[in-house]
Amino acid sequence: MDATLEPQLMLRSIHHAQPWSRAMTHVAAHRPLTIGELSERSGVSPSALHFYERNGLIEAERTAGNQRRYRRDTLRRVAFIKTSQRVGLPLKDIREALDSLPDGRTPTKHDWAKLSLRWRKELDERIAALQHLRNDLDGCIGCGCLSLKSCTLQNPADELGASGAGAQRWTLPN
Repeated sequence: MDATLEPQLMLRSIHHAQPWSRAMTHVAAHRPLTIGELSERSGVSPSALHFYERNGLIEAERTAGNQRRYRRDTLRRVAFIKTSQRVGLPLKDIREALDSLPDGRTPTKHDWAKLSLRWRKELDERIAALQHLRNDLDGCIGCGCLSLKSCTLQNPADELGASGAGAQRWTLPN
């Protein structure tokens, strides 16, 4: 390749590259992300990111033109939010957990480990409850009777409604 053309080709490839591509990594590594870049990188729609921001889960700074800019560690926070939602944790709990992380700096491995310890017991309880439910479903589907006397999941005519709100027969394993 002609040495005089090489810089032009390199410039063209950087100019046309996505902001997070390898060609731009060294240039844009510390630049805040736009809403579009954060959406593209995280796989979360801009409207969901706005929702997270309104609910105190993530923060944006504003430019002089009032455009949102997100610190790069927001990517980890969004990933944490999505993972937490996938396992059924409510946004209130997610926000409380994120509030325990430091402001003004990227959380360290130690920060994330402390947060993990807080949730470990609750997640273990959820796992046990889901396994119990799965096992009850297998039993009910296997026998096919779905009788009120032997099945903890069936409640025709809401006979247990007088006992109070929520599941009355389904209990957690000891």
